[in-house]
Amino acid sequence: MTTAYQSTSNFTPLSATQRGEIARFWEQNGYYILENAFSMEEVEELRAETARICSGEAGEIRGATPRIEGESDDQVLQRFLCIHFPHKISPVMHDALSHPAVVEVLTSVIGPDVKAMQSMLFIKAAGKPGQAWHQDEDYIPTRDRSLCGAWIALDNATTENGCLWIIPGSHKPGILWDQEWHGDRRFDCALESRGFPYSDEDAIPVEVPVGSVVFFNGYTLHRSLPNTAKSGYRRALVNHYMSAQSLRPGKARAKANGSAWPNWITATS
Repeated sequence: MTTAYQSTSNFTPLSATQRGEIARFWEQNGYYILENAFSMEEVEELRAETARICSGEAGEIRGATPRIEGESDDQVLQRFLCIHFPHKISPVMHDALSHPAVVEVLTSVIGPDVKAMQSMLFIKAAGKPGQAWHQDEDYIPTRDRSLCGAWIALDNATTENGCLWIIPGSHKPGILWDQEWHGDRRFDCALESRGFPYSDEDAIPVEVPVGSVVFFNGYTLHRSLPNTAKSGYRRALVNHYMSAQSLRPGKARAKANGSAWPNWITATS
């Protein structure tokens, strides 16, 4: 993956030793946390761009209402839970796909040839729901199990505001567990993975400071709980990548799995 991204973070390239340590931790646990990957200047730019996207200023978003005259940024943001494919209408979001810190870790856990697959922008204001247990390879299947999510924290992520929870090592069986409707109002409308040999007690909260990136394997079970804070957001830009030496399955399988992506930008409220 080549990049011309001009980062303002203090991140320095990883040594061969650091890359090896990351790869070993990844193989064992199915995730990796990189703190201080994005500078506060970069975070503020992404936050401002989030407001611009949600207001409709960056381009049309299917299923969304543009800013009404007189509305504040907060009033606009509180309407949204998630926007799919923001990189298609935002150069700022597009550039974040190839941030140097992200590339350093991706090439440590996937290999030298990496391609970006999609992006998701979570706003998750206070009171918004979480997502039930799931594996991202259900939605972005790969032939070589190389899918990797990069979850960029645009706010401090805490158990109160709905941080990620991960089951370490749950990627190892290489099984995509069956999905069913959960009927749990704590979570959004996505299906829940069921039948796996783990319990909620096996999960760990991934509380990270703003500017961190949480990388996780496409087979790693993860979820988030509702934002129970009295105010504020738990914003995150989540990009997905896979090996450029591999391919996604054919369109028929992708459509059957609900992973045949549309060309439009969509919003979930």
